[in-house]
Amino acid sequence: MLILLAAIFALHIVAIILLLVATIDNAWWMTDHISTDVWARWIYQNGAWNYTDLPDHYPEEYLQAVQASSVLACIFSILGIFVFVAQLFTLSKGQRFTISGIFQLLACLCIMIAASIYTDRFHINENFGWYGHCYILAWISFVLTLISAITYFVLRKKTA
Repeated sequence: MLILLAAIFALHIVAIILLLVATIDNAWWMTDHISTDVWARWIYQNGAWNYTDLPDHYPEEYLQAVQASSVLACIFSILGIFVFVAQLFTLSKGQRFTISGIFQLLACLCIMIAASIYTDRFHINENFGWYGHCYILAWISFVLTLISAITYFVLRKKTA
């Protein structure tokens, strides 16, 4: 059972790292000379990447929803790991891991909302460019947090 708990802990840590990279790094949308994330845009000129604001045509309400959902996903997942460790030592069998599972499920829903809004509302009329590694990491972290949440709910009845 200790190996299983260590594997769950490792999965949770990997999900947190992916969520943080997806939220912070600057590669949700890429072209040959532009790198865009949910916070700003970088343009490659004269051999250097230059920071610029996001274009004015980005819908502000949707952008704020993507930003808030990404940050909330990170917060919920980080809270979930602390609750996981605390529940190991404080709660009895049958109650253990339920709160951690809820936090992971909330993180899963938040990052899914962020990536879904970004997919639906941004770059829909652009002919050149591709989704960057942070966008892909957001969807991978969605899957990992969903697996983690399901695992917590399944394990809540097991002994540890």
